[in-house]
Amino acid sequence: MSLAEFITDNMELILMEWETFAESVLPAGASMTSLVLRDHAPQILDAVVKDITTAQTRDAQAEKSKGRAPRVPGSPATAAQTHAVLRAQSGCDINQLVAEYRALRASVLRLWIDACPLDEASGKEIIRFDEAIDQAIAESVGDFHAQVEQSRNLFLGMLGHDMRTPLNAIVATASLLRAINAGEQVSAAAARLIRSGASMRVLLDDLVDFNRTHLGLGIKVVKKDIDLAEELGGEVEQLRVVHPDRRIEFAVTGDAVGHCDGGRLKQVLRNLVSNAIVHGSPDTPVRVALVGEEPEIRLKVTNEGTAIDPSFQSQLFDPLTRGLAQTSSREYNDGLGLGLFIVRELVLAHGGRVEVRSDSSEGETTFTVILPRLKSVPSR
Repeated sequence: MSLAEFITDNMELILMEWETFAESVLPAGASMTSLVLRDHAPQILDAVVKDITTAQTRDAQAEKSKGRAPRVPGSPATAAQTHAVLRAQSGCDINQLVAEYRALRASVLRLWIDACPLDEASGKEIIRFDEAIDQAIAESVGDFHAQVEQSRNLFLGMLGHDMRTPLNAIVATASLLRAINAGEQVSAAAARLIRSGASMRVLLDDLVDFNRTHLGLGIKVVKKDIDLAEELGGEVEQLRVVHPDRRIEFAVTGDAVGHCDGGRLKQVLRNLVSNAIVHGSPDTPVRVALVGEEPEIRLKVTNEGTAIDPSFQSQLFDPLTRGLAQTSSREYNDGLGLGLFIVRELVLAHGGRVEVRSDSSEGETTFTVILPRLKSVPSR
């Protein structure tokens, strides 16, 4: 009896072994019904039978053994893909998912070999069976990973959004305590709360925006004609309040009126200044320069201190990257490593670009944001 015929004729026996194994490895296996434990196993086995009984070229077999069988664009999800999504939603992890396929492979071959003596054709059938199982594993793992990533990003996005309300209340209360001047100790404690709240706001903003990019939503910008000198000047004043022990200089040259999202560029400035404070020498100023030129507007943030290793500069704007340089300031050095990634995404959303220059001989690092000078077209 061929392997395909054996699977078809002994489907129930194979499914019973699948069900028993699934019950032993899945988180809630003991409370799952037989239907849930088996899930899409019958359809997966049907697909395997169809695959191994269909003539294929050697190249097609090789691609399938690597999990790269061609897919028709717009075709419905395979049973293996749907199975992966349901297992992810039930709390299964990737190791448990793959273990199901390993057990299926072993049980089918063991039952077949016990029931039918092998002949010359058996070796080829086993190879075709293995290739079909490998393709099913690849499909399952790919969709399982996508489902887990989406669920995680949705959770982190909601977490970041929901944490803003209590954070705003904490900062508002701290500002009130500092304003009523209830004593030096209370004022100092209130100032620490305000600084910590500002740091958390940067982290939450970055977290929410990072998740928007990974969910395919992009970072939204709402542009209008604004004077960046006024907008960013106000943000520099806020940063000075948050970092009273650091000197932050601000200089404007030329016309800084552009068509952009002021709130988003404030976020760019916050991230760049925070980065400069963390990685710059604490006894030197952070210099912010806004330069308005005819074709573009440039925002420069410069700090003195240890230069960025040239080998690391290509990774600066990658998400979840930290530890750009050694620094004696650690108060704000526990970030998520998203700040510069968010800066790049926000600048790209404005049609601009970000450049970095870090010179060990000069002991300076400068991030330059270059924005096209765009203004809204007057209505006729």
